[in-house]
This record gives sequence, C-alpha cells and structure tokens, in this order.
Amino acid sequence: MRVYPDQLHRHLGQLAQCYLLFGDDPWLQEHCKDQLLAAARQQGFEERVQLEQDNSFNWQDLANEWQAMSLFASRRIIELHLPQAKPGSEGSAMLLNLLQAPNPDILLLLRGPKLAAEQTNSKWFKALDSAGIYLPCLTPEGPQFQRWLDGRTQAHRLSLSPDARTLLLSLYEGNLLAADQAMQLLALLSPGRRIEAAELEQYFDDQSRFTVFQLGDALLGNQQARVQHMLAQLKAEGTALPIVLWALFRELTTLVALQGARQRREPLQPLWSKYRIWDKRQPLYEASLKRLELTQLEAMLAMAGAIELKLKQRGEEDWTGISHLCLLFDPAAHAALGHLGL
Repeated sequence: MRVYPDQLHRHLGQLAQCYLLFGDDPWLQEHCKDQLLAAARQQGFEERVQLEQDNSFNWQDLANEWQAMSLFASRRIIELHLPQAKPGSEGSAMLLNLLQAPNPDILLLLRGPKLAAEQTNSKWFKALDSAGIYLPCLTPEGPQFQRWLDGRTQAHRLSLSPDARTLLLSLYEGNLLAADQAMQLLALLSPGRRIEAAELEQYFDDQSRFTVFQLGDALLGNQQARVQHMLAQLKAEGTALPIVLWALFRELTTLVALQGARQRREPLQPLWSKYRIWDKRQPLYEASLKRLELTQLEAMLAMAGAIELKLKQRGEEDWTGISHLCLLFDPAAHAALGHLGL
C-alpha cells in the first residue's frame, strides 16, 4: 500500500510486516525511518539487524535472520539497504519465499533510491507492497514543498512572518535537510518569537556587505550606480541568487498592486498597512509609482519569473539577467533594452 511520508504517522498504530522506503530525498528517508523505529520500539521490537546488498552480500543471511530466534526473546527489526534497488533474481526469489512464511516478530525495512516503473511493476515489489507499506521518499516541489515547510514550521514551533516564510521557500526548495537544519537553528535562536525576513537574512546570508533590503531601497530610489555596485558585491560575497530574486519579486509585486490601485483611483493607505510599508519607506514607493507604468512593472515581473524558471529548471544563475532587470527600475532603460522583449 502506498502511503506518502507526511501521512506515515497515521499508519503506525499497528505495524505492517514490511516497509519500503525508496526515493531520492535523504531527509525524508531518515525521518520516515526514525518514526518507524520509534513506533517499533514501543511495540516491542527491541533488536535491530542491519544488512546491505554489497558485493559480498549473501541472501541466505536474510533468510537466517528471518528464521532465527532472538537471543532476548524480543521482536526484531531487519533493515536491508538496496543501493541499486535491484535485488536480482536470487534476491527476488528470497523475498517472495519469506513472505510466504510471515513472521509477526519480524519487521522488515527495505531502503533504496528512487524506483523506476520497471521496479514497481516487478513481482518482488508488488508482493512486498501488498504485505506492507511503500513510502515514496521523493523531494516535494512547489505546493507540496510549501505544505512540507509549513508542517516542519509547526513541528519546530516557529512563528514566521509571511515574508520570512516566502524567503525560506525560495532559499531551500529542493533541500529538505538544509531547510530543517535552518529551522532547528531558528528554534534555538528565536524561541516563541515571531521571525521576520530581515532576521533570516542576518542568520543565513553570509554577512554580506550589502543586504537585499538595502538593494530594494536603492532600486526604489533609482540609484542605478549604487544598485549595480551592490549586485557585484552581493555576488562576490556569495549571496544566494534566490535571495536576490526574492527581494526583487517582493518589490515588484508590491509596486504592481500599488500601481493597479492608483489606476483604479483607490486610496493607497490600506495597502501601506497590508504590505507593511512604514512611513519612512512610503516616499520611495511613491517615487517609483510616478516613474514606472503598470505595463512596465508587469513586464519586469515576467522577466523575474523567467530568471527564476531558468534557475529552477536548468540550475542557471543568470546574474546578467538580474542586472538588466535592476536597470529597468529606470524607465529610460525600457527603450534601451527593448531587445530583451520588454
């Protein structure tokens, strides 16, 4: 039976004969295994045997462990690592034979990499899947990653502002281990306190000379020479491109909302509060709104999206594209950079 990792806790009341942990995400595998081991200990599985299918592995060792009586008369966990997720003909036959002689005092835990369709359609996998639970430990993406992050935020009892949550999503999508370690650190540094995005940058941004918040103010003020100098420094000091992109998305989406309201002749005061733009920064946004048209802002937002897509799909860090995008905060650049399709 297929069960997704975030639902595993619902299936630990009475453990199955076997569990299949296969996938490309090491954090998910370890987290699922930890939950299984904890539940197994509570249900009397006090011994644990670890085996690995390497060049010297003998499948008879698995059979011997399955049939052996425990020295301490306790229930036992057999953990078998399949590095290639291919037991071969001998291993497949052995696994099928073992399942024909169920042992309620044995919990079989198989681990390995992501399975291909050929493997999930094999006889050995289908037999184990029918007798137990298959946990596909695949790195979540997009909305699934957002749900995972929200769940871990609750588990670590963190209180994140919307901006801080968005920044964490941008920083750590695709790396659950690093994301969870970051949240462990935040739980130690900021227990019981609401965490803002500026605090995240302080902890995780390698202490660059310039911050992306300073970059945002310079962009709104159209200080182009200062902006380009900041970008060069941020890149040289190892600032992650997703952090810079997050800052650009933040300013552009805010400007689009404000400019749309202006065109509809709506008051801006409610939006100052909604986007948490304090009195000190309001003149910067007002200057940008006078300088940039809505169509220009929408084109810039689309360009930011294209840069992000390039990063996520091909792993390409387009700092040149970022530089061009920053230039477009000056309306005169839109004509000069028309070849970019804006």
